[in-house]
Amino acid sequence: MLIGELAQRTGASRRSLRYYEQQGLLVSRRTAKGWRAYDESAVNRVRNVRELLAAGLGTEDIVQVAPCLDMKTEEFMACQDSPAETLAMYERRLAAVEEKAAELDRYRSRLVARIARLRAADPATSLDEVLRRAEESEAGRGRGAPARPPAAPRTCS
Repeated sequence: MLIGELAQRTGASRRSLRYYEQQGLLVSRRTAKGWRAYDESAVNRVRNVRELLAAGLGTEDIVQVAPCLDMKTEEFMACQDSPAETLAMYERRLAAVEEKAAELDRYRSRLVARIARLRAADPATSLDEVLRRAEESEAGRGRGAPARPPAAPRTCS
């Protein structure tokens, strides 16, 4: 099948398919006209790659389970050449995801605290008003209007 059909059957873009090929996760052959052509097994391979990417794995992680990628999803989960290594890879990725989630939670907490301080300083300004002003500012810049110069610095007491 050609790249367009593979893209349609898997939901992956043609660009993604070329990227998977570049990363060694997908193999194609060339037709006489130079077009990429794929075997039927590429459908399962691409679906498995997309599922693993959606779970937070990187292409460098997925290469470790490449021998199993052609299998149907339910078979893929049982196919592991080295279950201990695969488990360790999943655990490393989970630790990275949890670290990123903790970082985002810290950002969120800081933003909530800043919003609370600003509301305490000017209780008449609601969050809706702040968001409305931000949207107006963004819309104005999008139409080519120059960005508003920064306000003069305020002293904090």
